[in-house]
Order: sequence, then structure tokens, then C-alpha cells
Amino acid sequence: MIEIGFGPQVCAELAPGATREWLVTDGLGGYATGTVSGLRTRRYHGLLVVSGETTAARTVGLVSLDPAVTLPSGATVRLGAHEWSAGVVDPRGYELLERFDLVDGLPRWRWRIGDVVIERELAMTHGRSAVAVVHRLIAGGPVRLQLSAACTWRDAHGERRANGPAPRMEPVDGGAVVDGAFRLAGPDWTPEGQWWLGVHHREEAARGLHPEEDLWYAGRFAGALDRPGDTVAVLAWAGDLADAPPPATEVVAAARRRHRAVVAAARPADPVEATLTLAADAFVVRTGAGPDVVAGYPWFGAWSRDTMTSYEGLFLCTNRADEGRELLRSYARTLSEGMLANTADTGRVEYNTVDATLWFLHAVSRHVTVTGDTDLGAELLPALHAVVQAHLAGIRYGIAVDPADGLITQGGTPGTALTWMDARVYGVPVTPRTGKPVEVNALWVNGLAGLAELTELAGRDATELWRLHDRARDAFRKRFPAPTGWLHDVVDAPAPAYPLGGAAYHDDDLLRPNQLLAWSLPYAPLEPDPAALRRVAAGLFTPLGPRSLSPDSPGFVERHRGGPAERDSAYHQGTVWPWLVGPFVEAYRKAGLPTDDLFIGLEGHLGEYGLGSVSETADGTAPHVATGCPFQAWSVAELLRVRRIR
Repeated sequence: MIEIGFGPQVCAELAPGATREWLVTDGLGGYATGTVSGLRTRRYHGLLVVSGETTAARTVGLVSLDPAVTLPSGATVRLGAHEWSAGVVDPRGYELLERFDLVDGLPRWRWRIGDVVIERELAMTHGRSAVAVVHRLIAGGPVRLQLSAACTWRDAHGERRANGPAPRMEPVDGGAVVDGAFRLAGPDWTPEGQWWLGVHHREEAARGLHPEEDLWYAGRFAGALDRPGDTVAVLAWAGDLADAPPPATEVVAAARRRHRAVVAAARPADPVEATLTLAADAFVVRTGAGPDVVAGYPWFGAWSRDTMTSYEGLFLCTNRADEGRELLRSYARTLSEGMLANTADTGRVEYNTVDATLWFLHAVSRHVTVTGDTDLGAELLPALHAVVQAHLAGIRYGIAVDPADGLITQGGTPGTALTWMDARVYGVPVTPRTGKPVEVNALWVNGLAGLAELTELAGRDATELWRLHDRARDAFRKRFPAPTGWLHDVVDAPAPAYPLGGAAYHDDDLLRPNQLLAWSLPYAPLEPDPAALRRVAAGLFTPLGPRSLSPDSPGFVERHRGGPAERDSAYHQGTVWPWLVGPFVEAYRKAGLPTDDLFIGLEGHLGEYGLGSVSETADGTAPHVATGCPFQAWSVAELLRVRRIR
């Protein structure tokens, strides 16, 4: 894997250290996450964040373990870091950090106090909600180490305050149980029990959300570090509280072995692919229904559109086809009236996308093509044929195949946004894209061809599917090319001026990246056009991938910043989306254009924001500061996919 590590100029300086985040996951949707500096900048940061009934229903438990070292002189040096509502950062332990590294995907810190060097390593057990934190004396000593446990038990999207009940503390052997929900265990436990008031989260403040909470100082662990190699370790876990995890050092060693095995199984071609393979592993989780995909950490759960868009990169490019097969079968059972369930972060099963089902057709087709698993293709064939028939008849939200040209149109309803450009502000879609969106119809043409091939592989007649495909493809080729030299983003869209005057419909020629699918998909409706692609690149491509709107378009927003309404307004109005590097590079490659230098910015990004991973979004203008989730599934998956098939 690539080396990701920082010295004191990043670690000991708050601005760069607090904007680089690490992530360790438990394979269930829970995680531990924080910053290089150790400062918690988000409400989501914590050492034990537990997944609930859904991957989006997470609860924060153990927030931090603040080290304090008592030196032979009797002086005590605090190594933690907290920011308070008064604007003060105290303690400032990051100033003593001399090194931070990701080692096999696990974070490692080293603090230096004169000739004393203390190291911290952290890992989670795979398949259960448990974290191990190991502190080791590297040099100097003897010293005594205290670890102050700050706790809570609250929804990951909220905060807990001291004006409510304090967490219930139940003493148990070696530690305590907090609110009956999770257990702490380590050496020489001393209960305390008091509120730390006014902890400030600077990233939540920047996002226009409530930035403060109160933490419960549950108690402290302590142990002697007499000679180099001595350790003081703490475990925290949820679930069966009587079933202790293995010793903390074994948890760390097991996590390291597992990470190496995940990478080795994928047979990466280079260190970047190895890093992306391990990043991909974080998103593949197991729930009660089987394998699933977390769309992004730290706040997203499972979304079917993201899952299917990410499928090839997360499963087929990492040699996880068996898990992928199980996932596809599970998702097929959610089909209703021709639509794939969008397992939303609300915890409800919703059917509210025009494109997720078409991405599902694509994912099944790619699975069978790459693996030769014709048995799965035959098994899912009736469900996939039912999807096509439902679209021909018309489904929810006015989604239907237009009998006039064989293309998919979406009528929509007020307050709905059915494509991936689904941001809404006060219930009103920012980019509703009512009509016939270009990427939806590229996916439709692609899906019909893929399904026709699956049908023929099963020994059945696909004549009607090929007829539908040819008609839609021919209509696409006629309707979508625009006089501007690129493709219309939507055709047959309601005209902005209507009904005040003029035509009822128009064709939207704003320069957006959705058209890339018309050239990049395996059964794309258009042959790559180098001239058109160069125009798209000139207006949209950045070091972190394509923008969602060209800078010279009306409504372009430079920065994805501010409160929820401001950020949602900018979400698809110029913000960069790294996942789009997949279709962009694929289209370039098909056109015979050079692609090797298109990855350089994203490869550098692996050490800039979500360490070892790829962010959800970035600002539309330089320096393209990353925004959104620091760790995003389809961003990782698409970069991995197009790098692997070079």
C-alpha cells in the first residue's frame, strides 16, 4: 500500500492535523474515527460507534481515551485534545505528536516528551462492535500512564447535554458498563462521574449544524510503563457485554492480518490499487439480511443507487464475487412494481429513484460477464424481465417508456428528485431533471442490451429485447446530441417559461457530466466522440474528477460550503464528484484518448482528507478542497475500477 504518514509539521499544527481523518470499521456498519491531531471535529468522531438495526442507525459510545503521562520527575503531561465552546483548545497534546502513520490501514500515533516516546495503536474486531486501544512505551521511562474515558450514548447525528440524565454507570470487573449499552475494560479502573461541558465540533459549526455537546467523564484507567515494549491497553465493546473480546494486542494483530489478507486476495497491480482495495473493504458490511454497502462514512447508511453504482469496483475488482452474488440476490427480493428499493437513511424502505433499478440491471450484467456466473443470471432473469415490462407499462412517479420513441421519461411529482442529482432545499428539488435525463436513458439502452445477452445465455429468445434496445438506441442518437458540441442533459424537459408563454417543453443543454454514461457504459448508445469529450473535459474535469456543472453555466456555485440549505443548493451546481472519474476515464479510453495522467490528483488525494480513501465531493474551484463524507463508497469503487482495467 502507499505510505501515508505525517511528521510534526502536520501532526503538531492544528489546522492540517485536524482536517485529515482516519477510519477503522467493524464490518457491521460501526466504526472508530477521528483526526490525525486527536481533536474531535465532528459529532461523529469517536472510538466506539455502534451500528443499530440499520447501518445508518448508529450510536456513539466511547468518545475518547485521553492519555496523561506522569514522568519520573512527578510532572504530568496531558496528551489529549479537546476544543471547547469558549474557543479554547485544551489540552493541546497534538503539539507533542512527532509522527502519525496508517500501518496496514490502522492508525498509529507517537508522542515525544523529551526522551520518552509513547505510541498508540487502534483496531476493531471484524464482525462485532469492539475496539482495542493499545499504548506502548517506545523509548525512555519508567512512566505512569492514565487514560481518561469520555463517554456518551446518543444518536450519531445528535448530541447529549448535561441538562438530561447522566449515563448510568454499573461497575464490573476491570471497568464499567455505560447505560447498559457498552462496556469498558482495562487496568486499574477508577470511576469518576462528572460532565465535561461545552465540547465544540468545528466541522459541525462549518456545516451550519449544532456544534456542541457535553461528555461524561466516566473514569480512568492507569498502568505503569517501566521499560520499552510495556503496554497499557483498553477494550470497549457493545453487544454481548459478558463476552469479552481477545486481549487488545491480539485484536490489533488480527486486524492487521485480516487487512493484509483482503489486499492479497484482490491481487492489486500496485500500491495505489492495494490502498483502494483496503478502502473498499470498509464499505462492505454484513447485516441480518446479508452483505450490504455503506454509502459513506461517517454519516451515510445503505443506498441502493450507490450500492449498484459501486458494485463492480467493490466486489468484482476485489475478488469478492461470492459476497456480491449474495448481495444481488438479496436486493432482487426488494423489487416492487419494477423498482429497486432505496434503503434510505430514514430507516424506511422507499421506492423513489429512476436510476437505481437501471444500475441494478447493469450490476447483474457485469457480474455475469466478469465471473461467468450464468446460474445467477438465469435465476434473476424473471425479475429483470419484470422490470422492463413494468417500465413499459409505467411505474411510480410517472416513470415510463415513452411509446413515441422508446426512451424513459420521468414526470415526477412536486418535491421529488429521482436521479442521482437528488438534492432538495426546503422540499424543492435543486435539479429536478423532469423529462428524459441523458444518463437514465444511457442506462436504459445499456440495460436492455445486457438483459438481452443474459436472456440468450439462458437459451431464451431475446428478439423483443433487442427490438426495444435498437429503438431506444436510435432515438437516443437522434435526440441527445446538442448544437453546443456535447449532449443535452435532459430532453423533453418542461420549459422554464411555460405556461407563461412559448413552448411547453425544451431540451436542456447545460454542460453536466451525466452525458459521460452515453459513451462509457459497456453497451453505450453512442460511439465515443473525441471532440465532444474534449469539450466536456475543458468545462468539467478537475484534479479530483468532473464537476457537476461547468463554471460558465448559469447557477454555477464555486464552493460546497455553509449551512444545509447552502450546501444542498451547491451539491450538483458545480461541486466536484470523484465517482464520476469512472465514466469519464472509461469514455476517454474508448475514444482512444490518453488516460494515465487523469488519476494523479485523486491518487494524491488519498493522503489529504479521508486518509487512504476518496471523499464524496470537493469544491468546484481550486484548490478543490474536499467536502462531504471523507470516505465514500462509489468514489473509491469507481477509481479502483478504472485503474484496474488499464
